[in-house]
Amino acid sequence: MNNYLKNVGINAKKAFEKKIDTKIKNKVLDKFAYLINKNKFKIVNQNKKDIKFAKKKGLKENLLKRLILDINKINQIIKSIKIIRKLKDPVDVTLSQSIRPNGLKIKKVTIPLGVIGIIYESRPNVTSDVSSLCFKSGNSVILRGGSEAYFTNKILANLFRKALKDNKVDPNYVQIIGSRNRKLVDTLLSKMEKYIDLIIPRGGKNLVKKVQNLSSVPIIGHLEGICHTYIDKEANLNSAIKIVHNAKLRNTSICGATETILIHEKKLKKFVNPILKKLISNGCIVYADKKIKKVFKGFSKIAKENNWSTEYLSSKVSVKSVKNLGDAVIHINKYGTMHTDAIITKNKKSAIYFLKNVKSSIAMHNTSTQFADGGEFGFGGEVGISTNKLPPRGPVGLNQLVSYKYEVYGSGQIRK
Repeated sequence: MNNYLKNVGINAKKAFEKKIDTKIKNKVLDKFAYLINKNKFKIVNQNKKDIKFAKKKGLKENLLKRLILDINKINQIIKSIKIIRKLKDPVDVTLSQSIRPNGLKIKKVTIPLGVIGIIYESRPNVTSDVSSLCFKSGNSVILRGGSEAYFTNKILANLFRKALKDNKVDPNYVQIIGSRNRKLVDTLLSKMEKYIDLIIPRGGKNLVKKVQNLSSVPIIGHLEGICHTYIDKEANLNSAIKIVHNAKLRNTSICGATETILIHEKKLKKFVNPILKKLISNGCIVYADKKIKKVFKGFSKIAKENNWSTEYLSSKVSVKSVKNLGDAVIHINKYGTMHTDAIITKNKKSAIYFLKNVKSSIAMHNTSTQFADGGEFGFGGEVGISTNKLPPRGPVGLNQLVSYKYEVYGSGQIRK
């Protein structure tokens, strides 16, 4: 094993063993927010170096968008840290307790997970979000960002380490892999099970697949975000136009962006043209099935089978006619990735049926799929979205980064 990584793992384990109380955790987060605010222009300058490198490398447009940090985005990072700081410490919380007939008292109590490895691409805000969330939940973290965000990730991680040192906390609660060597990722995934308890990938399909194939420890994450918005026969037209436009085009590069629109066949004549014209007038390319194409007066491309399972992450969308609500749910459960799916309807029974029957980790009614985000859920941030069937599911924030143990208190009882 690479000695550098082994030392990183040993240091992470040692840091984790030193339990930190809530007051110190909050002081560290306060200092981290302060240091980011104080070093805004330095961060922007480091980010410019990364942008220059990424453009030379030919980074895709959607990844380039995620990479860019300006003053407004830095202010959002500071805001997230302050929200996480205000949240209740999730460690050592009693989830339940009971007293057995023999007098034994049994408590179910939350504990940190341990050492968490985060492998991610492009988004420098992940560095601050996951460092804050992991530290507040009592976990140490090993960060391995993409080479395209090397300088930005490094300055953010070092500011967190400074906040730790200034509060006399082991700075190895947060460590960043300071090398662009890709072989280190393979070692991190396949040979660090003695030191890492959980891996969380944040990035594209290829990265997540690699992590799934190589990781020797449990993983939280999602492969793709093929999200749907279904327009029911009892949908409000104005609401549908507004929601669909936001769900698809507000930010096309996020995993919560709608990639397929399903429309009830009884609403095609009234809904197709106003909804799709607004998308097209804002630069969206439409892939439509035969029924939609017949009704739509604008230009669209014919949708093929592979369009229903495509995550575009760009200004493209698939549009399909469905016979009814049940048909919509069947389509979503067949082609979706259990990420986020929404229904637009005035009928509460239909909404409940949809929410209860789609397999998604996040199911929505009368709102945009772009709300699939830990910050929007009030978590302050997220380490990622999980589409695993086992928990945690959906946005993984502070309260999802703990496990639990049973504490049993006796007074001399022995089992007969």
